[in-house]
Amino acid sequence: MEYTLDIEIKLPRHQVVDLFKNEENMKFWQKGFVNMTLLNGQKGKAGAVSKLTYIMGKRKIEMVETITLLDLPAAIHLTFDAKNIYNIQENYFEELVNGHTKWISKNEFKFSGFMKIMGFLMPGAFKKQSYSYMKDFKAFAENGKSVNN
Repeated sequence: MEYTLDIEIKLPRHQVVDLFKNEENMKFWQKGFVNMTLLNGQKGKAGAVSKLTYIMGKRKIEMVETITLLDLPAAIHLTFDAKNIYNIQENYFEELVNGHTKWISKNEFKFSGFMKIMGFLMPGAFKKQSYSYMKDFKAFAENGKSVNN
């Protein structure tokens, strides 16, 4: 399953990228985020591998994030590997003529096991979740709004 989403953020690209790349900010725009632990490589650099932990309802979800391309301020590409789900995400940050930033997120999901059924039956749920993260980041970046409030 593949899809592309975009959102305009009313800030200059350098500010958007600074907020996006700072892992301390993840708790403010990613619902359920608990922590990030470096497993291999250099933190925040291409090739870095980290474990992300989330609490969703009563479930603990862990996934492994790998930075596959780091070309900031223009792009950062990541992969996320969780139980029965593999996500390839390409993020692009474009400067707009009005001084704002357009964040474009290209996503590809590969499923196995039970998640193959979920991906087939509910593809819109994944797109909706991705866009929810984007809207929450926009609210945090523009207004300092946290998902924890």
